[in-house]
Amino acid sequence: MADLTVTEPSPPKKAKYQISGEGDSREKGLESFSNFKVVKILQNKAESKVVFLHAKLDSNEEDAVVIVEKTPFSDDTIRQIVSADTKLKTHHINDIYGTYEGYPKPEFNGIKATVIYPATEKHLLKYTYQPLHNVEESADDYRKITLPYLKAQQFHIQWVYNILDKKAETERIVFEDSDPITGFILLPSMQWDKKHIENMYLIAICHLRDLMSIRDLRAEHLPLLKNILSKGKKAIKEEFSVADDQLKIYFHYQPSYYHLHVHFTHLKFDAPGSSIGRAHLLTDVIENIEMVSDYYERKTLAFISQENNPLYLKFVEAKKEQIQSQDLDV
Repeated sequence: MADLTVTEPSPPKKAKYQISGEGDSREKGLESFSNFKVVKILQNKAESKVVFLHAKLDSNEEDAVVIVEKTPFSDDTIRQIVSADTKLKTHHINDIYGTYEGYPKPEFNGIKATVIYPATEKHLLKYTYQPLHNVEESADDYRKITLPYLKAQQFHIQWVYNILDKKAETERIVFEDSDPITGFILLPSMQWDKKHIENMYLIAICHLRDLMSIRDLRAEHLPLLKNILSKGKKAIKEEFSVADDQLKIYFHYQPSYYHLHVHFTHLKFDAPGSSIGRAHLLTDVIENIEMVSDYYERKTLAFISQENNPLYLKFVEAKKEQIQSQDLDV
């Protein structure tokens, strides 16, 4: 699902929880969902076995978003699932083909859950199913529509600065180059449980704080981009034994948050936003800038947006104004 995330400022927040079906919490955490009540299902993605829920806490009626997904099988657990301990219910049999519904032991039927609490209206909107639209953003569109919109918003990315300033998530850092110009921090995405290497997902966050997206990249930033590419691949190979040719390394456009960062995912993992329409390979970005320094300032960039996304609505409004202006000129 491709989207734009603008998180409005809010009162001091309680922790953003990341928990798993086994009951362990990465930060301060929950032991169960006993205080949660489901308001409605925002989106059910059967193909990826992920459900997005709007929930409230009984204690104070504050909103929460709960993302529940089935965890992948591991080599160890699958051998224990395909055993006498798993009870089967027959759906149908036809010649050599049989279809069954299985009921493994609870410990082999875990989930991963992400809880955003308290959640704003924009969080709820982000995870609610909406029709998608392709937007062609010219350089002129970026200057006249996107950039003014971004400057008018108040983005809540303090959590990014907390990571860069070592105020949070220090134990999760896989690698850091502390150079203020070409340096970055590499750490696992919250979407990866670090248990299944085929679902590997890491983020490289730049120390530079004046780069929002690939639109801001110029030839002067090539040392930064090449440093992320080379040292990111080396760190992942050393830490997780994943070879260079098993990695997909890319930017999102539009990004989920407007501080330049790079995604590193395993080729086997069909990560959200890793396909055409949002992903821009780091190697392609480097090559394009080497050819034309201001390539991404000048290029028309396409992105996919949800229908109710405020930026998409700005484009719709601008198009209507353009049509009305053309009608007046006739």
